[in-house]
Amino acid sequence: MNVSDMLELFDYDRWANAQVLAIASSLSGEQRSKPFRASFVSVHGTLAHILWSEWVWLGRWTPLRSTTDPRTVEHFDLLRHHWSAFESEQRTYLEGLAEADLNRLVSYQNPPGTSWTYSLQHMLQHVINHSTYHRGQLTTMFRELGAAPRPLDLLDYFDEAIGAGA
Repeated sequence: MNVSDMLELFDYDRWANAQVLAIASSLSGEQRSKPFRASFVSVHGTLAHILWSEWVWLGRWTPLRSTTDPRTVEHFDLLRHHWSAFESEQRTYLEGLAEADLNRLVSYQNPPGTSWTYSLQHMLQHVINHSTYHRGQLTTMFRELGAAPRPLDLLDYFDEAIGAGA
């Protein structure tokens, strides 16, 4: 995998996040905060977790992050605004990567305090996978709320966003 591949995966991630944010926008505040038996209780909670996770990972890679902790954002419109600002910051970081950066080892401590070390490439891939997992949970929540989810597969992104259909 190279930097170009990573940039494409993060373009996909931004596209898929935009799809779930658009669906969430069509819901009422009550629907977005309705409790579910899922990882992060509600649509809003799951969205905030996706953004928070990507925000935390960016902070592990660079000290230049200026956006604030998304867990403090309680209102949906403000969360969307915060998301947009964060994605711009994330994009700037990613576009500055060189091929050699992908093999760089990065050490960090997770919230319980366990130390880990991985290559930046593996961390970048993890971020995409993690967000995809939680977008799948949102798909189920949307269905249960009567909203129509969108297909969010990588090939759907290629078909729609960049017109590379089969």
